[in-house]
Amino acid sequence: MPRAIEIHEPAEITSPVVFASPHSGRVYPADMMARAQVDGQVLRSSEDAYIDLLLGAAPASGAPLVTTEVPRAYVDFNRAADELDPALIEGAPRAGLNPRIASGLGVLARVVSNGRAIYRGKLPLAEAERRIARYWVPYHAGLGALIEAQRARFGQVLLCDMHSMPHEALSGYTARGGARPDIVVGDRWGASASGGVVEQIEQVLREAGFRVARNAPFAGAYVTQRYGRPSQGMHAVQIEIDRALYLDERRVEPLPDFQGFRQLMARVIGQLAALPLAPELDTGAPDLAAE
Repeated sequence: MPRAIEIHEPAEITSPVVFASPHSGRVYPADMMARAQVDGQVLRSSEDAYIDLLLGAAPASGAPLVTTEVPRAYVDFNRAADELDPALIEGAPRAGLNPRIASGLGVLARVVSNGRAIYRGKLPLAEAERRIARYWVPYHAGLGALIEAQRARFGQVLLCDMHSMPHEALSGYTARGGARPDIVVGDRWGASASGGVVEQIEQVLREAGFRVARNAPFAGAYVTQRYGRPSQGMHAVQIEIDRALYLDERRVEPLPDFQGFRQLMARVIGQLAALPLAPELDTGAPDLAAE
């Protein structure tokens, strides 16, 4: 069975930053495969494949790295535990107006890319509760404790919740005549991190040669909503990397120059880990939320 959480700590923690990859798990449990009506390659299309490897330099930069072996299609750590999809889970309460659940991407996913249904029929509510208790609860307990420890140690903490986005998700930029970004930084429209911190992050990314956008099309989901409290010194951003930069999306395999991109990301991780989260930075945030 997959491990819910793995915390890779440096020999000495010198950075107030925490890096996390909640969607790069790739150990598919046998009970899922027995119920699935799509093959493993199709399931893997929902992964933020190999983002955990791109973050491997974090401990050497003095920052903890949080990973998981649990696939996103099995349990999604970037969803609330009560985001249960009644179209998938027998006995789940009606969700109301929740676009993530409506699209089949609740805490237990109903679909993978292109809207393909994962399972034959519905799952019992007891199965959903079992997965949440076994995986979701310990992941967030471990991540939350680490964030609090970092804030206690440094006075402030920055969570970089790292993801990858399908290349096609960015087609709207070119349709509108804009430049397609390589990376999207989401701060829930200013609610999960101070403006000064986000500007520093974007500067690091741009100096590394990336085109950067903020909040569109990804502004952040449950993780940034839960842990982003800039007025309390807790900053959280969701960072989405275009998969086409390093991944053959159809095969879910690294591109030939994956190691070169990994080295570039190692330099970026080192610079992000060294960011000064100075108390004088603006920590106010508007009372806004993103989907």
